[in-house]
Amino acid sequence: MTSFAALQSLVRSREPVELCEMCGAKLQHRHQHLTDPVSRRLICSCDACSILFLRSGETKYKSVPRDPRLLPDFEMTDGQWESLLIPIGLAFFLKSSTEGRVHALYPSPAGSTESMLPLDAWSDIVANNPALAGLESDVEALLVNRLDREGEYYLAPIDRCYELVGLIRANWRGLSGGAEVWTKIREFFVELKESAHA
Repeated sequence: MTSFAALQSLVRSREPVELCEMCGAKLQHRHQHLTDPVSRRLICSCDACSILFLRSGETKYKSVPRDPRLLPDFEMTDGQWESLLIPIGLAFFLKSSTEGRVHALYPSPAGSTESMLPLDAWSDIVANNPALAGLESDVEALLVNRLDREGEYYLAPIDRCYELVGLIRANWRGLSGGAEVWTKIREFFVELKESAHA
């Protein structure tokens, strides 16, 4: 083995490896997650461990679904959006089974930030969009992208929402974020749309 090959093998061996937090098995880049409904903490899981947990009911952990669902017929007026008090064009809405309410969160350079959600504003949106009746508590969220005029709406696995938060936090530069973060946000939604089903 040449000295260069030896160095390459050392670099490869030091690449971070994600492990299942339940059994310690090595995980692929895209892997399953569980969530703790009380702390809202995500837990990396292998497929074998994730099938041990349901998405609903009174359990310590819940299995997060894999596939986002595009909501092409979703209706939200500019007035409804403004009434939600979200300062940017991105947000996700998570129903908490332990608190019996919906949390409105938006990504920021500091991580996810919670907005105080007026209950009547959320009720109006639910009334106009029957798809929200199927929103699974704790494990998926209504993900809203209103950066463009048309807007995009998804029922998204909660891990994808936090992935967007992490992407923005890791790539934000200066006051406006910089060109790179906005490119990455667009790429995130292109990939999300490609993987979504209606």
